[in-house]
Formats: sequence, C-alpha cells, structure tokens
Amino acid sequence: MTLDLEAIYVDLHRHPELSFQETRTAGVITQHLTGLGIEFEEGIGKTGIAGVIRNGEGPVVWLRADMDALPVPEQTGLEYASTARGTDPAGNDVPVMHACGHDMHVTALLGALERLVATKDEWSGTIVAVFQPAEEYGAGSQAMIADGVLDRFPKPDIVLGQHVTPLPAGTIGVRSGTQMAASDGITVTLLGRGGHGSRPQATIDPVVMAAATVMRLQTIVSREVDPRDVAVVTVGSIHAGLKNNIIPAEAKLELSLRYPDDEARARVLEKVERIVRAEAQASGAEEPPVIVTDHTLPPTINDVHATARLVLAFDAAFGEGTVIDPGMFTGSEDVSWFAREAGVPLVFWFWGGVDPQKFAEASSAGTVERDIPTNHSPFFAPVLQPTLSRGVEALVVAAREFLAEPTA
Repeated sequence: MTLDLEAIYVDLHRHPELSFQETRTAGVITQHLTGLGIEFEEGIGKTGIAGVIRNGEGPVVWLRADMDALPVPEQTGLEYASTARGTDPAGNDVPVMHACGHDMHVTALLGALERLVATKDEWSGTIVAVFQPAEEYGAGSQAMIADGVLDRFPKPDIVLGQHVTPLPAGTIGVRSGTQMAASDGITVTLLGRGGHGSRPQATIDPVVMAAATVMRLQTIVSREVDPRDVAVVTVGSIHAGLKNNIIPAEAKLELSLRYPDDEARARVLEKVERIVRAEAQASGAEEPPVIVTDHTLPPTINDVHATARLVLAFDAAFGEGTVIDPGMFTGSEDVSWFAREAGVPLVFWFWGGVDPQKFAEASSAGTVERDIPTNHSPFFAPVLQPTLSRGVEALVVAAREFLAEPTA
C-alpha cells in the first residue's frame, strides 16, 4: 500500500473538526494505520489514537501530531477550502477550518510511519505514534495521559514533535531550551447591576467596567514588564449584553497570557488579578469579579543535548543552512506534558510552509507580517510541496536519529 499523502491532506483540510470532536479525522487515521499493518488503539482521551511499531530491541521514540481544527471561517480561496461547520462548547454553530496546520501534522506523521515501516531492516526499537486531540484547548495531551496512554504503551525514551509555521518551505526552526512560552487561559466575569439603558444612574454598568479593564490590562506589558523580558496579555473575547437599551448584569472577558517561565507567570498573574479587582472596585461593583483559570500550559522546553544531536542530523540530511534558530515563540503547546509526565527529553521543532520565493519577496519588502498569513489566520494555507515532503522527512530523520542501529 502506498499512501497518497497529498490526497490525504486535501481530504483532512476539507473536513476539519473541533477539539474532542475529531471522530472523522480519527477514522481516516485508523484506516491508514490498518493499511500499513500498524497496531493501534483509538478513543484514548476521547478521540486520541496511539499506534505502535515494534521492531526489536532498542529505544522507544514517541512521535506526536495534533489533529483538531479551529472555529475560523476559511478565506484562502483554495479549491479544497473548508466549508465545514461545527458546534463549539457553548453550543454555538461556528465555521471550522484547519487554520493551524494540524491537518499537515497528521499527514506528515502518516507519511513518516509509512517510510519507517518500509525500512524496518535499517533500524531497531519501538515507535509510538500519538495522534492527539484538542491541542487548541490545551487539554488533549492531559486527557490522553489521564486515560493511561503512558501506562498502556511502551514508555518513551524521548518525545518528538513538529509544527508547520510561516517560514520558507524546506526550512526547519529549532532551538535548545525554551522553544514556546507557558500560557494560561483565563475567564473573568465582571459583576454589575443591570437595568434600563435610559437610567444608567440606577445601574452598575459592567460594559464600562469591562472597557476600562481591557484598556488597563494593556499597561501590564507596556509599563510593568521589563522591555528585555517576554510577556503577552491578550483579551481575545468580550461578551456583554443582548440589546441596546438594556444595561446587562455582567460582562465576560477571556484572556490569553504568555510568559517564558514560572517566575514571569506569577508576576503577570498577580498584575492581572490586581487590575481586574481594582477596576471593579473603581466602578462601584457590589460583588467581586470571578476569575477562573481555564487551562495552564507549561513552557515547551527542548532538551539541550537531544536538540544539538538532532540539529546535526537535520544538517546532514538537508544541508547546512536548512536549520535556523527562530527564537522563542510566544505561542504555547501541550506536547510537553507527555515528556514531563514520563520524565524524558523533548525536542519540538517548526518547519516552513510558505512558498520560498513569496517569503523572500515579503522579507525584502519588509512586509512579512502583513503579507504572510500566520497560524490561526483565515488565510493560513501551507503550500503543499515541499512542505509535506519536508514534514515527512524531518520526522523520519528525527526518529532514526534516536532509534538503534539494527543488530546483525
């Protein structure tokens, strides 16, 4: 059986599914695992899959790909653009798009498994392929761990993973140490007193309270964090009210916070809470705001020795200059929970998905931020090749680097 990887990718792109709803995606994966003769278990952490290739004595290498999509309306104009819709956790009907490239991640891992199966006489050890749900919620890896994935499958000696990103196709970006930031998702409920829009004096307006809070939160990074440090405070969602002449009783803010380490996390969280409570008090709120942490993600930290070893392997396979240090990304990931819980090294890298000529032109013009869509954009669309082939090759090279040579 030879996998038509481009067809698999196009199919997955056309049929994205939201977090913990990846049932069709899981079916596509298990169909191809069966065709490759790979043993697997599905339904781990609700919709996750783990496949195992056992090939004699040697190290156990885990390869991870996430598979969920986002509530984003696709505007790429691709012939295979998604028109799918889904239901979000609040019960809303929403557009769904693979705006973060997880369809590419799944396809690349399937392609890597196909090559590793075909070359079993060239390596020795065990590969566990983890197809993880709900990365976008920061919950999928922990759901699989809670469901026993580390207990029921061979324990890893190393965890490897990759993410497609707006770099030139063919390029690999990886660095030792902190590769991606830690993150918290927080929901703030500001409690006011509702009433008629014509009588604001009889109310405590949570909309005004929310507006003041949003603006004051912006001063954390600009005025309270050392310019040499990294921190992000984003208010990504604000909801209040249903009609123009009704002052609502509450307003909700959803925050995304990013930082490089636990020290910075503690400092930023303290500042966020201080501002939220102070603005509520300044507005005369009769009840304190409710602050709930929805998820916490640790920093994605690449093992220094394993990363150095892998960079040499990538250079040997793809040529000097292919691998760059992209700096620390302020995005966050939940892949590191597998390595943290197992107590083993992690290496997580990025690979480019942008047409190299288009990237070079935008770079020369200084318009990369404007002209090159990034992850989570409705225009995000990796070029099929060489993105897909490099994603497959990178996983194969990485797995082979940490597997054993076959015994005679």
